[in-house]
Amino acid sequence: MLKKARAAATESPAAKSADVKDLSKSVLDSSRQIWLAGLGAFSRAQAEGSKLFETLVKQGESIEARTRRAAADGAVAARDAAHAKAKEMQKMAGGTWDKLEKVFEDRVARALSRLGVHTQKDVDRLVARVDALSEAVNELVKASGGAGTRKRAKPSKPAKRRARKA
Repeated sequence: MLKKARAAATESPAAKSADVKDLSKSVLDSSRQIWLAGLGAFSRAQAEGSKLFETLVKQGESIEARTRRAAADGAVAARDAAHAKAKEMQKMAGGTWDKLEKVFEDRVARALSRLGVHTQKDVDRLVARVDALSEAVNELVKASGGAGTRKRAKPSKPAKRRARKA
């Protein structure tokens, strides 16, 4: 088109006027074709746009479903790993507390021993010995027929007075 316009500029005025009319007609036809192409593109975009939109929605739904499954699987795996780690830590902490308790008991027992305080084992041994001695005394009393027992004498009056004063 530019070539035609340049050629028309170099031609005579009468020829220029005819060429200008042809040029304006061709510009009008060209712009009309552009306008119609735009309308056709718009119409096609409307028709295919809804199809494209529906296709994109379906693809989005399938991606969302896969993502949800992956997220749920990941959450289950993370929860299981957390439970396992918590149990492991609980066992380790329990063992540590048991060791700490044992160390504490040993130190307390040593300190009490240095102070001369008897332990529960000592008391249990003494109780067992007292029980054994009581049995032996009872056996002796039964064997002697009760003859070896003495009656306690009543304290004399001066002994009673001393006991009251004290």
